[in-house]
Amino acid sequence: MPTLRLMIGLVAHDRCKRDMIDWVRQHLPLLEPHRFTATGTTGRLVAETFPTLEVACLKSGPLGGDQQMGAMIATGVLDCLIFLVDPMTPQPHDVDVKALIRLCQLYEIPLACNRSSADLIISNPSFERIAGMAKIQPEDRFADYTTRQIP
Repeated sequence: MPTLRLMIGLVAHDRCKRDMIDWVRQHLPLLEPHRFTATGTTGRLVAETFPTLEVACLKSGPLGGDQQMGAMIATGVLDCLIFLVDPMTPQPHDVDVKALIRLCQLYEIPLACNRSSADLIISNPSFERIAGMAKIQPEDRFADYTTRQIP
């Protein structure tokens, strides 16, 4: 039984939604203790398929859901993001996708962009400790940027 109840973000592009459902099913015993937030259709599918999971649904990614997820990262709410990306289909909201990935990097949020990396994250014995630890705030990490002089 985990000591932490993490907030895990779930996002999947259309061609990856079935993969997300399969991935959750494969790891259900590890995932059940945690809470989830997911973009639009992904959240609805996960909630319908796994009614025992606590899933909060945001807007669809292209309609602002990716940005809502990003706000959760910036405010310290999200502990981990599983984002199954379709690398073969152009996305109309590609800039939002890039911004979301950038925020994960900036705030040190564990991020998986495919099933293999998601498997590695969730099966890591230190997953809960790493995902739940206090993150280094970008304002501290990049203090030279936030205090720079503008001519």
